[in-house]
Amino acid sequence: MIKIDELKFDEKGLIPAIVVDVNTKEVLTLAYMNAESLSITLKEKKTCFYSRSRQELWRKGETSGNYQHVVSIVADCDKDALVVKVEKDGPACHTGAESCFFNPLYIDEEKNEFSLFGLYKLLLQRKAELPQGSYTTYLFEKGLDKILKKVGEESTEVIIAGKAEDKKEAIYEIADLTYHVLVLMVQMGITVEDVQKELASRHVIDHKVKQEKMTK
Repeated sequence: MIKIDELKFDEKGLIPAIVVDVNTKEVLTLAYMNAESLSITLKEKKTCFYSRSRQELWRKGETSGNYQHVVSIVADCDKDALVVKVEKDGPACHTGAESCFFNPLYIDEEKNEFSLFGLYKLLLQRKAELPQGSYTTYLFEKGLDKILKKVGEESTEVIIAGKAEDKKEAIYEIADLTYHVLVLMVQMGITVEDVQKELASRHVIDHKVKQEKMTK
């Protein structure tokens, strides 16, 4: 572990901090810290930055309630930039967007990385816009009962493929089930982060149980 006095702050005493969502891996914002705000961040385990425009310290979430809980802080090879991984309580951007980076300049659609978080965001968009001709729109318009029915049907298909030990078919059906579960989550207002936090809490419990068994 390095110390604050080993970091290379610029001539104004600042160091850039790239804030990343630890769950989605999405870049949330680029802000700046000085030695004092970094010390506060380490002490409170919540991001605190230095505003270059106001020339004062500011704690993210102080007025909005959208705090960023620090998971890790890592400096680059030159020790003149930081990556801060956080769990956030709400949108990172003052516009209300989840990330400050939402203005595409270039995207290679063929190489653009797929993720469950990306699919979840697309489903959120579908629910908000309800474009005609979309199967997702159809599900949202039919409502919860229809969505639950599809989750049940796809669960059965996964079981059948698994029982048959048909790997290819199982992958196909699991993908179908995953999609419909994500639709259900959007319908119920459940986020991917909510599920991750639940799984993480079980991991901690499981780890403690293992430790207890080992000490007996």
